[in-house]
Amino acid sequence: MDHFLYRDGALCAEDVPLAEIAATVGSPFYVYSTATLLRHFQLFDEALDGTDHLICYAMKAASNQAILRTLAQAGAGMDVVSVGEYLRARAAGVPGVRIVFSGVGKTAEEIRVALVGGIRQFNVESEPEMEVINAIALELGKVAPITIRVNPDVDAKTHAKIATGKSENKFGIPIARASAVYAQAAALPGLEVVGIDVHIGSQLTDLAPFETAYRKVAELTERLRAEGHDIRRLDLGGGLGIPYTRSNEAPPLPMEYGALIKRTLGHLGCEIEIEPGRLIAGNAGLMVSKVIYVKSGEGRDFLILDAAMNDLIRPAMYDAHHDIVPVVEPEPGVEPQPYDIVGPVCESGDTFAKARMMPPLAAGDLVAFRSAGAYGAVMSSEYNSRPLIPEVLVHGDQFAVIRPRPSFDEMINRDTIPPWL
Repeated sequence: MDHFLYRDGALCAEDVPLAEIAATVGSPFYVYSTATLLRHFQLFDEALDGTDHLICYAMKAASNQAILRTLAQAGAGMDVVSVGEYLRARAAGVPGVRIVFSGVGKTAEEIRVALVGGIRQFNVESEPEMEVINAIALELGKVAPITIRVNPDVDAKTHAKIATGKSENKFGIPIARASAVYAQAAALPGLEVVGIDVHIGSQLTDLAPFETAYRKVAELTERLRAEGHDIRRLDLGGGLGIPYTRSNEAPPLPMEYGALIKRTLGHLGCEIEIEPGRLIAGNAGLMVSKVIYVKSGEGRDFLILDAAMNDLIRPAMYDAHHDIVPVVEPEPGVEPQPYDIVGPVCESGDTFAKARMMPPLAAGDLVAFRSAGAYGAVMSSEYNSRPLIPEVLVHGDQFAVIRPRPSFDEMINRDTIPPWL
């Protein structure tokens, strides 16, 4: 469910026509719906009702401070994977006790900043990282709360670039070595072991891999408790997928996911943490772009847009599908025709869709990329010296620019010419 609907023939974000935003900020731009963000967060909260839980939004999906503050005010914690994300969450008003620090390559400086500023826990990925956290905690006179991420060797059956729970992936420690690593952690005076962390991948559309992984976590919890460890918190990661097409094949609902968690882990009496990102932000955002040219080619027509692969890289990077719709609703009975939908960057990879059926469009028409709220703006770049595009947040009949488009001078003046030139 989202709040992007046609009203009187115009595609709107909640109560704001997208054409009105385009007239104000120009194109292309990202736009997010507050109502959709909050609804998706509430679905997870309701799914875990009756359990002690914290939903830590995986802010790598979309990290604008306005989005973070919207979710934090609703009760969300944050899952961060860099000190930049940690500081961004703190700037958005999220207290350290609601921030979980994940990631395989935390530096000593990142660990230090989080320990000084406050942290709910570090999700530790290796023994060397554990030793570094211990040393810094002792230096600061603190005790660092940690979970240890175990790799359950479960095939998430997702895109190879976003699978994280198989034995060949870089994440976590092999679950077979968990007892030895937890014993090592318990012997380090700067650490407090509070639980177990697991995450098997992103954009999962089947609950079976989750169930396999969580049953392994349940067995591990009981074994570690028998070995004397106070396992009281289970961080289950994120990964539940979203529908990128309007087909009938929808991924499992948060309520079904919550029921699985309760069924497999509820008997342990642990506090549950989950880290959804894509499902909260993905369908809460669109990218809006304008047709520059309609070009006739050899056996195909092209829609050349003012958005490019640097603005939305998912199609080029993952062969990802995004539904693309006109901002002006087509008249009934209009025959669609196939277009290759491309950007202006001088690479063939700058292609959003091939032979996509669309109503006839002309230069100046606006189109919207659905399901672009997650891993859209955060993965954008200034490739080809193209300025980052604005982000806009809608709340009912109001909208605000939450990241402006930089001017060319602002972008260029970040460079520094050395004195010998």
